[in-house]
Amino acid sequence: MATITLTVNGRLHTVDVEPDMPLLWVLRDILGLTGTKFGCGKALCGSCTVHRIRSGVATAVRSCALPIATLDGAEIVTIEGLSDDGSHAVQRAWIEEDVPQCGYCQPGQIMAAAALLAADPRPRDAEIDNAMRGVLCRCGTHARIRAAIHRAAAGGGDR
Repeated sequence: MATITLTVNGRLHTVDVEPDMPLLWVLRDILGLTGTKFGCGKALCGSCTVHRIRSGVATAVRSCALPIATLDGAEIVTIEGLSDDGSHAVQRAWIEEDVPQCGYCQPGQIMAAAALLAADPRPRDAEIDNAMRGVLCRCGTHARIRAAIHRAAAGGGDR
C-alpha cells in the first residue's frame, strides 16, 4: 500500500491504495467521483479524461492508465470540478449545440475540449480535430462537438 496525497477539484485527499492503482479507480471507487468514465482501460478511447494541473496549466490526461503513485502532490480536476453548476463555457455550449447522444463519452469530450480552450482560446478546425481525436464518440456527433467548441471559444466564460 502507498499513502498518496493529491488535490482533486480543489479538495485535498489522502488515500491508502496500491501504488499501481490507476487514478480512474481512485476517483471512482475511493473518492466517489463517478463522472469520469471507464471505457477501454488502455488510454485509447479518452472516456476517462481528466485534467492534471501543473504550474496553473490544465493538461488532458487519461486517468485509466495513470498510476496513482505518480501523482503524489498532484492537482487533478474531474468533470465534477469543471464547474459547480454546469456553467463552464464548454458545458453550456455542449447543451446549446445538443452534442450528447448516448452521453457516455461526454465527460471525456468536455474535459478534452476545456483543456484545448485553456491552451488555445481560438482554435481552428484542424486544432479542434487534433485535440479531440483522442476521445472516441461512437455516436458520431463530431460535427456538433466541433460547433460546441467554436461556440465556447466565441462566448468566453470560464476556461
